[in-house]
Amino acid sequence: MTKDTLAQLTVSLSATLRDVLRTLSERKLRVALVVEDTRFVGVMTDTQLHEILLGDYSLDHPLAEFVDRSCLRVSPEADRAEAVDLMQSRGLMALPIVTSDEQLVGVHLQHAMVGVLPRNNWAVVMCGGRGARLGPLTDTLPKPMLPVAGKPILERIVLLLASHGIRRIYLAVHYLGSVIESHFGDGSRLGVDIRYLREETPLGTGGALALLPEPPVAPLVVMNGDLITQARIGDMLDEHQRSGAAATLGVRRYLHVVPFGCVEVRDSRVVQMEEKPALSKLVNTGVYVLEPHVVARVPKAQEHALPALLEECLQNNERVQSFEIVDDWIDVGQRERLLHARGETNHR
Repeated sequence: MTKDTLAQLTVSLSATLRDVLRTLSERKLRVALVVEDTRFVGVMTDTQLHEILLGDYSLDHPLAEFVDRSCLRVSPEADRAEAVDLMQSRGLMALPIVTSDEQLVGVHLQHAMVGVLPRNNWAVVMCGGRGARLGPLTDTLPKPMLPVAGKPILERIVLLLASHGIRRIYLAVHYLGSVIESHFGDGSRLGVDIRYLREETPLGTGGALALLPEPPVAPLVVMNGDLITQARIGDMLDEHQRSGAAATLGVRRYLHVVPFGCVEVRDSRVVQMEEKPALSKLVNTGVYVLEPHVVARVPKAQEHALPALLEECLQNNERVQSFEIVDDWIDVGQRERLLHARGETNHR
C-alpha cells in the first residue's frame, strides 16, 4: 500500500464529524483511520458515526472525543495469516499496522484480504499421512490438524492459499480423514471451495493427483499438509508463468553447522583446517506448481512421489524452475520441529 493510498483512508484528529462522513462516503469505506500527524490515534466506523449523529450532534462537532482509541492494531512484523485470523475472529473491517512508536504505516482491509482477485489455479494439499514420527500426538488427530497457536496447521495453509486468490482447494485425505472433513466441510466458512480426494490406500506424496475428478485448467499448486509457512504463492505462480516451466519447485536455503573442526587432507598431509563450518544447501520445501500436462502423468491407483515426477521432467529436458521461499517455513513432520513452531523449543 502506497503512502498516497493510506492517506486516503485517514482523517486528522482535529477533523469534524463532517470530515469523517465525507471520507467514508467518497472512499466507499466503512471505517476511517484517525491520526495526529503520522501518529495513529484510533478509528471511527460508519456505525459509530451514525449513532453519534442520531444523538443530535452537529456535523461540525469535533471528532476527537468520539475516536475509538482502544481498537486492535498489529505490528509491521505480523504476517498476513495472523491479520486474517484477528479480523475474522473479531469481525473487524480494518486492522491498522502500527509501529512501536505509534506510527501508522499501513492497514489490513477486510474487503482487500477476502476480496483479493481470484485466480483460476487450483491447489491440492496432501493431508493423508499417518505422522508416525509424532508419536501419540497423532493417535487421535491427523498430523495436519495438530494445532499451532490455537489453529490447525491445515487451516493456516487454507487461509494462506485463499489470501493469494486460490478459491478451489482439494484436500487429499486418508488417515483420520473424517476429522479433516468435519472441520472444513465445503470450505464456505473460510471463503473457499474445498473438495476431497479420498485415498483408499496411501498414495505417497503425489499419487492423489490422479484422483482429481477433472484436469486442472491452469497450473496446479501442490503443498504438503504439515507446513507452517507464509510462502508467497501468488509470486510463485507468476514466476512459473514467466519462466515457461513445466514445473516449479519451492526451495529454501538450509544451513547446517558441523559441530567439529574440519580438516582437509591431501596425501596424508593436513592442508587446511576449518572450525565448525556451516554447510549451505537448497532443500525441497514441499511446495510445487505443476502444469496440467505434468499432472496428467501421475499413474492412477499407485503410490507416487512428487520428486519422481520432477525427475521425469528433467529426464524429458523440460524446464523445472526454482522459487526460493524466504518467508517463514517450518516442516512439522518431526516432533522437535512441531515444538519449535509452537514456540516451545529453540530448535532450528
